[in-house]
Amino acid sequence: MKTKSIFFLFVMTAIILSACRPANGKISFMVFGDPAELAAYQNLVDSFSQAHPEIQVEIIQIPGQADYRKRLAADLTAGDPADVLLINYRRFAGFANIGALEPLGAYLEKSNLIKEADFYPEAINAFKWHGELTCIPQNISSLVVYFNKDLFDSAGVPYPADGWTWDDFLSAAQALTKDVDRDGVTDQFGAGIEPSLIRLAPFIWQVNGVVVDDDANPTTLTLDLSEDLQAAEFFVSLQTIHRVVPNAEEESSEDSESRFINGRLAMFFNSRRGVPTYRESADFDWDVAALPQKDVPASILHADAYCLPSASKNKPAAWTFIEYANSVEGQTIIAGTGRTVPSLISVANSPAFLDPNAKPANSRVFLDTIPFIRALPIHPNWAEVEETASEEIMRAFYGEASVNDAMLRAVQLSQEIFFEK
Repeated sequence: MKTKSIFFLFVMTAIILSACRPANGKISFMVFGDPAELAAYQNLVDSFSQAHPEIQVEIIQIPGQADYRKRLAADLTAGDPADVLLINYRRFAGFANIGALEPLGAYLEKSNLIKEADFYPEAINAFKWHGELTCIPQNISSLVVYFNKDLFDSAGVPYPADGWTWDDFLSAAQALTKDVDRDGVTDQFGAGIEPSLIRLAPFIWQVNGVVVDDDANPTTLTLDLSEDLQAAEFFVSLQTIHRVVPNAEEESSEDSESRFINGRLAMFFNSRRGVPTYRESADFDWDVAALPQKDVPASILHADAYCLPSASKNKPAAWTFIEYANSVEGQTIIAGTGRTVPSLISVANSPAFLDPNAKPANSRVFLDTIPFIRALPIHPNWAEVEETASEEIMRAFYGEASVNDAMLRAVQLSQEIFFEK
């Protein structure tokens, strides 16, 4: 009997010590992005290592977003993911739905460094699954227009103004699309935009359209409605009629972002993530402007979050890193690199983000658009729905299908995906 008591006491002591053990050891942190983005996260890890020398952080970099998503899905499915992952709000629900992510709401409630009220609610709410906070958002970017001020100046075109319209944008893009060497081939384009649902969506919202039947519980896309078709017609006409963006062959030979960086494209639609690369590689003066608007002000949320896989073998250390990364100190480091629009309200409104001496000069536009920023639906199969719709949008954009046919086909092909288990 005495032996059993001693054994029971030993077991209970071991459990208590395990639960209270300090965060230490080694963790891995998987990120995506080009070298400039990797440098931003390396700065964060270096600072964390100084504050927490007891925890070693290994960065795993996957350069391309498509490759990152494949690796992410494969690792989580196999039960062997990195300890900390960056996941976009449009994709985390699929992993949360199968229990692959550790909910972080309870962790945040106990934190002495950060609390939910510190964050923009638009960012926090985008990472709630069934009402429970799953990941901690690092950023709250909107879609903006990056523009080459040198090209605007040389063409005598005014910079995008507050409240500019679709017509204003189109006029500027037409004036900035040129055959510079007069050989009969366009070698400078007015604009570049990815033909995808995440780029089309804000145009739909701006004409009072909707992307799905029910934002909270979507069961179908609604791209075949009249308002959606109106937005899609304008969006597609940028290439098929006005020729102010590269066609499929031209985009294949040199993508629009590269054209922008190389000074051969005047306006490029992107989120905040392009800033470190443009600071490093663009050899011209540039800035950002809000999206051109139509009937209703609208932009679209771009947000990534630090997520903790349920299969992590060192959750205490992983949370310590996530907590630090989303503290004022951690977010200030990333903000200083230009990579993010901080999700912490205090850091977003600080000189770390609104640095007048760092490009873009008009960083405040990212904050000014938050009141009318919208998110795409949170649904476990949304990534597949969006991919299917984007394929059809691309077909219309490059003249392979009419807008009506492509939007109707996107609705039809995606309907069953909403209900797949």
